[in-house]
Amino acid sequence: MGTAATTLSNLIGKKVEITTPRVKITTRSQFQVDYPMPYVVVNVRYTSGLRGENLFVIKEHDAAVIVDLMMGGNGSEPPKELNELHLSAISEAMNQMMGSASTSMSTIFNKTVNISPPSLRLVNLAEEQIDGLDNGDERLILVTFKMFIEDLVDSEMMQLLPVSFAKEISRGLLGQLEESPSPAQEELTGVASKEPPPQVRSQPVSAVEGVQIQPVQFVPFDTISSPPKETANLTLILDVSLQFSVELGRTHKTIKEILELGPGSIVELEKLAGEPVDVLVNGKPIAKGEVVVIDENYGVRITEILSSAERLDKLQ
Repeated sequence: MGTAATTLSNLIGKKVEITTPRVKITTRSQFQVDYPMPYVVVNVRYTSGLRGENLFVIKEHDAAVIVDLMMGGNGSEPPKELNELHLSAISEAMNQMMGSASTSMSTIFNKTVNISPPSLRLVNLAEEQIDGLDNGDERLILVTFKMFIEDLVDSEMMQLLPVSFAKEISRGLLGQLEESPSPAQEELTGVASKEPPPQVRSQPVSAVEGVQIQPVQFVPFDTISSPPKETANLTLILDVSLQFSVELGRTHKTIKEILELGPGSIVELEKLAGEPVDVLVNGKPIAKGEVVVIDENYGVRITEILSSAERLDKLQ
C-alpha cells in the first residue's frame, strides 16, 4: 500500500499517506453494521502468483475528492454524487494503484503476481449487503488503513479478504521464512561454528601489513570514444528489433482538459519552433535531429549523438 500511495500521489498531484494497517477478523453482517455508509467498493482479483480476490472499500466522499483532483479541481468542492464518468476515473486510479501494489507483492513473494482489471461499484451498506468474494465464507479479514491527502482527506481505507485467501498469503510468507539455507550458506554456517570469530583490529586500513592504498582512478564517461574490440558475440543480437521513434514534444494535461479536446483543438508542446527533436530507441533518448521531408515522407536528420555519459544519465 506504500507503493499504491505513491502512485495515487502522482495521479492527483497531492501528497498521499497510507499508514501501517490494523488487522482483525469480522463477518459480512458485522461489517455492514459497523460501517453503515455509502462506500465505493473495488473488487481486485489475483490471476497469477496468488489465486483469490479481495475488496478495497473507500468512502464515497474520499473517492469524490480523488476524482475532483484527477479532473483538474483542487479537491475542495468534490462532486456530491458520483456519475459514470467519475466512477471510470476512480476505477482507473485504483487500477494503477493495485498494479503497483501487485508489483511490490511480486518482490515480496519472489514470483510474478498479476491482477485482472478492478471492477467497481457504489454500495450503501446501510441498505445493501456487501457482495463479491464469491467463496461464500461468512468470516472475513478486515485490514484498515488511515489515509491522508494533505489537508483534504483524513479518513480510512479498508481491505476485505476471505480467510482462505489470507491463509494462502500467510503460507507464502511463512514458507519463505522457513526455507532451508542453500549449500553455500550451510558451508559458511559450518565453518563459522568450528572456528572462533576473528579479532577486529582497530588500526587504520592503510597501515595493515605495510600495504599502500591509493584512491582508485576512474575513466570519465566522456572519454569513452569507442566500444571494446571484443565483438565476437555481438552478431547474436544484431537481428533484435528495437523501436526507433522521433518525439516532437510533450505536454501534460488533466483528464478534464483531455475530455474537452475536439476537432480543431490545438495542443501546445514545450518545444520551440525549430528546436531539435529527440530521437529515441525503445523510449530512451540517444540523439537529437531536425525534421526533413524525403519525397512525400517525413524523416529526421541526425545532428547530435548524445555522449555516453548523457545516455547513461537518461537510463537512470
